Amino acid sequence: MGDERAKIAPKLTILPLIALIFYDVSGGPFGVEDSVSTGGGPLLALLGFLVFPFIWSIPEALVTAELATSFPQNGGYVVWISAAFGPFWGFQEGFWKWFSGVMDNALYPVLFLDYLKRSFPVFSHIFARIPALLGITASLTYLNYRGLHIVGFSAVVLAVFSLCPFVVMTILSIPRIRPRKWLVVDYSMVNWRGYFNSMFWNLNYWDKASTLAGEVENPSKTFPKAMFGAVVLVVCSYLVPLLAGTGALETDSSDWSDGYFAEVGALIGGAWLKWWIQAAAAMSNMGLFEAEMSSDAYQLLGMSEMGMIPSVFASRSKYGTPTFSILCSAIGVIFLSWMSFQEILEFLNFLYSIGMLLELAAFIKLRIKKPDLHRPYKVPLQTFGAIMLCLPPAALLVLVMCLASAQTFLISGIIISVGFLLYPSLSQAKNRGWVKFISEQQGDTLPDVEDCLVEPQPRQEVLDEAVIRLLSESPSSPNIANQ
Repeated sequence: MGDERAKIAPKLTILPLIALIFYDVSGGPFGVEDSVSTGGGPLLALLGFLVFPFIWSIPEALVTAELATSFPQNGGYVVWISAAFGPFWGFQEGFWKWFSGVMDNALYPVLFLDYLKRSFPVFSHIFARIPALLGITASLTYLNYRGLHIVGFSAVVLAVFSLCPFVVMTILSIPRIRPRKWLVVDYSMVNWRGYFNSMFWNLNYWDKASTLAGEVENPSKTFPKAMFGAVVLVVCSYLVPLLAGTGALETDSSDWSDGYFAEVGALIGGAWLKWWIQAAAAMSNMGLFEAEMSSDAYQLLGMSEMGMIPSVFASRSKYGTPTFSILCSAIGVIFLSWMSFQEILEFLNFLYSIGMLLELAAFIKLRIKKPDLHRPYKVPLQTFGAIMLCLPPAALLVLVMCLASAQTFLISGIIISVGFLLYPSLSQAKNRGWVKFISEQQGDTLPDVEDCLVEPQPRQEVLDEAVIRLLSESPSSPNIANQ
């Protein structure tokens, strides 16, 4: 019964997908305040959110749109990396991205309570905080369990609620705006390490939604449109409030830290606007949690369907959702909720940078290796142009990694080592039959990319490289070489 209902689970349409991408990347201008203080004033912050999208966000969104429509399958970037470099590197990509995603997601219930405790001090005490954290995590996890379409609809509602106070704040600020205030910069106060980390953090994760590609209605058309809409929405949600706040007020750049937009709202509109912004920030954290958990859970589902991890991760509820994958992600969130944003920002950026370098390399290699692969959406550049497109974001990724601390290098090295050891351990369990994998249930049938990855095209015979490599490594598939 569960499988039958899973097959007819509603698919994501363009508006919910835009909202999910918005929350994967942004969630609103909450957290961009640091770009003013680390940039020594408004000028570098505003320039950053004007320039960085062109050298980072837009190239990443274009690469994601092409690869997600070429491989419209749950798992997203895991599938792309496996197709280009084999299942070992696909597994590493999946492990790094899932681990960093769960750590990232553990912050949102904590931040939600941090906003509430300003009005309800009881949440500062551990006896109230722990049950509240567990309750919030359980409630939001249940929404994910009930269905991705519910999560998508919730994301649309939360996005509207979270952005409305900034629309009002911007309108109220117009008579007070003085454009000369936007040009202020004190280079002696610039913290380049913090500035680049802030910019990178606020404009990354465009690839996250690709893990849901198998749940999107008509992905070849919906995904590119949703990516374009999300890029516009994210950039505007950052730039417009910053232009309003920095242009209307005489404030010191050092005042701009996390949560300062609430004070900006009070100075421009009064206490009622401050409360509205605080409520919007709290709700935004809920949207961020929902989007992140959906991406993490469907990534595990996709990896299980590829035979990388045990088949239990691909089991679906009667609502069509990956039950065990959601539960696994929720447990990780609960255990990691004690960590702070400051402790893991650099670490997440470092792991994310390694994964993105692999994705850019996979994009180029697939252009060279499989030029005839059916690409419903193709970045309108030839191979050389595609390489040039990837150079600026690759340079930024290397820069972010070089700015990391020694502690970040150490912790990231440990996580990478765990991934290298986990892959052969799972392969051993698979080969010896200790745990059930989906490839065992499928026997010797080798899926064609036209059947499972791309829309059928006349006279097109492109095999799914990721599935070939995965099945060829398994002793349970002895006839692959003869097919």
